[in-house]
Amino acid sequence: MTASSPIDTRKLRDLRGIGKAMLRDFDELGIRSVAQLARANPDKLYEKLSNIRGQRMDPCVLDTFRCAAAQARDPLLPAAQRDWWYWSRTRLADAQRSRRK
Repeated sequence: MTASSPIDTRKLRDLRGIGKAMLRDFDELGIRSVAQLARANPDKLYEKLSNIRGQRMDPCVLDTFRCAAAQARDPLLPAAQRDWWYWSRTRLADAQRSRRK
């Protein structure tokens, strides 16, 4: 949201795909608002949560963090990009391209 746009009143629970478990993860990471999530790096959140838990989290957690952060940054994000599996496909395609190099 820009200075000239209305204040974003969405809550983390308002983001598509964010349920009770992910809300607990955000709380554990110190993420309390959509504005705070919009400023966060989802890859770093994933690493931090993995470190807190003492184990590598499922990659779908990373996809969900990326999805949630994208929604937090853009309230008008296209509907297809509001689902974590869009971000899974993106992550897998990026990994495949990296392997080809």
